[in-house]
Amino acid sequence: MICKPSVKAMHEVSIAHSIIQTVLDEKKKNNWAGIRAIGLKIGALSGILPDALAFGFDALKKDTPLESCHLEIEETPVVARCRACAHRFEVEELTFTCPRCASTSLDVEQGQEMLIAYMEVDEIKDTTHDP
Repeated sequence: MICKPSVKAMHEVSIAHSIIQTVLDEKKKNNWAGIRAIGLKIGALSGILPDALAFGFDALKKDTPLESCHLEIEETPVVARCRACAHRFEVEELTFTCPRCASTSLDVEQGQEMLIAYMEVDEIKDTTHDP
């Protein structure tokens, strides 16, 4: 049976590749000995499937300095602010309506992001020697 990868899964694999490259660049720039964990924040409206991203990350990290690194993903809810009454609220349904005044004029303040929130790193490599 031939199994064709979905376009969506390929999207997450390319994002995982970008994360790995970014983290390896930071590791080199900061002279870190290693990276134990990477924490991501992924918004509910980002279009990213966390499980597919974790799968892609696990597949791509093999045979790299991140092979033992753990990916931790926090899914962030959609938060909006009403332009009419300034009420800030978590959007619980895909109907974007202010629960206070029923306005549909909203600004999404959170929920579209995908960012590296933190990295747990090993001590900086000591490149100097004591006399």
